[in-house]
Amino acid sequence: MSDENQDDDAWQQARLQFLTWDRKPEHIDSADHRARQTELSTRAGATFHPTAYVAERAAIFTTRLELGAESWIGGHALVRGDVCFGAHCTVNAYAMISGQVRCGDGVRIASHASLVGFNHGFDDPDQPIWTQKHATRGIVIEDDVWIGANAVVVDGVTIGRGAVVAAGSVVSRDVPPLAIVGGVPARVLRFRGRSRTTDARTQLETLGARALGQYQDVLARNREEGDYLSRESHGEARRSIRHLCDAIEIAAGFGSVPEGLDVPRAIARLQAVQDRQTGLFPDPYQPPKPGMALRDDGLALYNILAAGYALEVLGSQLLHRVEAVEIAAPDLCHWLEGLPWRTRAWGAGAAVDAIGTALYFNARYFTSGPTRDTLFGWLALHQDRASGLWGAPTREEGLLQPVNGFYRLTRGTYAQFGITVPSPEKAIDSVLLNYRNHGGFSGATYTACNLLDTIHPLWLCLRQTDHRRAEAEDIACRVIARAGERWIDGEGFAFADGQVAGLQGTEMWLSVMHLAARLLRLEGDFAFVPKGVHRTEAVGLGV
Repeated sequence: MSDENQDDDAWQQARLQFLTWDRKPEHIDSADHRARQTELSTRAGATFHPTAYVAERAAIFTTRLELGAESWIGGHALVRGDVCFGAHCTVNAYAMISGQVRCGDGVRIASHASLVGFNHGFDDPDQPIWTQKHATRGIVIEDDVWIGANAVVVDGVTIGRGAVVAAGSVVSRDVPPLAIVGGVPARVLRFRGRSRTTDARTQLETLGARALGQYQDVLARNREEGDYLSRESHGEARRSIRHLCDAIEIAAGFGSVPEGLDVPRAIARLQAVQDRQTGLFPDPYQPPKPGMALRDDGLALYNILAAGYALEVLGSQLLHRVEAVEIAAPDLCHWLEGLPWRTRAWGAGAAVDAIGTALYFNARYFTSGPTRDTLFGWLALHQDRASGLWGAPTREEGLLQPVNGFYRLTRGTYAQFGITVPSPEKAIDSVLLNYRNHGGFSGATYTACNLLDTIHPLWLCLRQTDHRRAEAEDIACRVIARAGERWIDGEGFAFADGQVAGLQGTEMWLSVMHLAARLLRLEGDFAFVPKGVHRTEAVGLGV
C-alpha cells in the first residue's frame, strides 16, 4: 500500500471516530472491525447485528452489550455495565452510558450526554459514601428519542416514545411520550406534533356550548319550594344562603339571571342577611355557635363575598358598611396575627380574602379609612420569600394549606385591587411543587377547590412573569381535557369525583375552566365568564 493510500486510510479511521455516520459497508465488514467485535463478544458480553458498528476508539467495558441493526457507537464514547440498543441507535463521541440502560429503536444520544443507570448509596451519614452499596433501578429509553448534548439522565428514569431531551438538561423523573423537556431539573416544555392549545380550544367550545344550553336546567334541578340548595356531599340537601348566590353567579356567567327569579325579592333577601352592627353576613341556615364573635365565623366572612358579589350582579349593593374591618391598625394586625397560619393557612387566607373584599365594598359604596394600607403592609412583611406563600406547610398535607390559602388571600387583595404579587416566581414554584406532590390531584384530591387554588395563582402570577409558563399551560390543558367527561348533562359538575353534581361544584368548575382558558389566552372560546367571586377583572385602588 502506498504512503498516500495509508494516509487516506488513517484519515478515514480518524474521521470515523467522530463522524461515525459516514461508515460504509466496507468499514463494517473490514477485518479490523470484525476482529474488534469478536474481542468485545468475548470480553464484554457483546452481541452485534451484522450491520452494527463500533468505532475503533470507543471504550466498551460492559458485562452485556446488545447493538441492533444499523446502530453504531462513536469513538471516545464510554459504554459500561449492562446496555442494550435496538435498531438505528446512535451514540456520539464522548457520550457516557453506565449501569443498566435499555434503549428501543431509533434512539439518538448526542456528544457528552451521560446516562447513569445506577446510583451510589449515601443514606447513612456515619459511613463513607464509597463503602455504601450501589443501587440500580435502570434507565429505559423508548423508541425514537433524541437526547441532546451534555444532557444527564439519572437512574430510574423512563423516557417515553418520541421524546426530546434538550441539551444540558438533567432528567430526574419520567418523561411522557412526545414531550420536549429541558432545564435542571428537566420539565415539560411542550409536546411534539401538536399545538398545546388546539385541542383545548375545541374542548372549551364544546363544553361551553353544552353548559350554555343546560345551565337553566341545572339551576331548576337544585331549586325546591322557591329556594336553592346543594346536594354535593352525599346527595342530601344542604341549605345555605350561598346557594342562591351560586345560582345567580352561574346565570350571570352566561349573561342572564335564573329563570323565575324574583330579582327585587332576591336582593331584599340577600340584604336582610347582613348584620347591621358589624356588616358581616351570618348564614341564616347555619348560624354561628353561641357566644362566637361574628368575625370568627367562617360563613359570616365568606358570605361577604357570596352575598356582596351576588348583589352587584343583580345591580344592587350592600345596605351597610362592613364596620368589622374598619378598625385601628394595631387591632387589625392583632386579628391577622391571630389567624391559624401555621396549622390551617387556607382558613387564614380565607379571612384575609373576606377582609379585602369588605374593604372593596366599603370603598366603592361607602367610605373606607387607612385599613387597606395596613392590610397590604402587613402582608408584605409576613410573606415567606422562600416559598412566595403565607403560612406554613403541615406534616399531613405538605404545601396544600399555604398554597390554597395563597389563592384565597391574593384573590381578595392583590387580584381584586390590581396590585402586583410579591415574589411571583417563588409562588409559581411552590404551586407547581404542590401540584406534583399530590400527583396532579388525582383521585379523591381532584376537587374544584384544589384545581381552582392551583389555576388562579398560576394565572395571577403569570401576568407578571413567564416563569415556568409551559408547565402551567400544560396543567391548564389537562384540566380542560378532563372537564368534558366530568360534566353531567342536565346536572352540571360535582365538586369532587364520586359526589353528586350541584350548584357549588358547577359554579366552581365553570370558573376553573374560565381561568384555565384565560391562562392559555383562550377565554374567548369559553361561554362562561365569572362575574362574582371568581371574576378576574381588577378594580384598582381607586375603586
